Amino acid sequence: MSDAANKAKNNVSGKYYVDQNCISCGQCKDIAKDFFAEDPNGGYYVCKQPVKPEEITICQEALKACPVESIGDNG
Repeated sequence: MSDAANKAKNNVSGKYYVDQNCISCGQCKDIAKDFFAEDPNGGYYVCKQPVKPEEITICQEALKACPVESIGDNG
């Protein structure tokens, strides 16, 4: 389960975030490329928050696909 107290530092403000337990597998980027970016120092972060229903759906798919449950949706 993701840890809101352990968010990656580059996440933009909002409901979705990636925590520091990310293993850089790239699943989130493959699924929701407009919303996740890779940190050059390792891990991914949320670079843009979804607004439209279809964007939220894509981010939820990325959250469910994360193998280490590093994506959270409680901002």
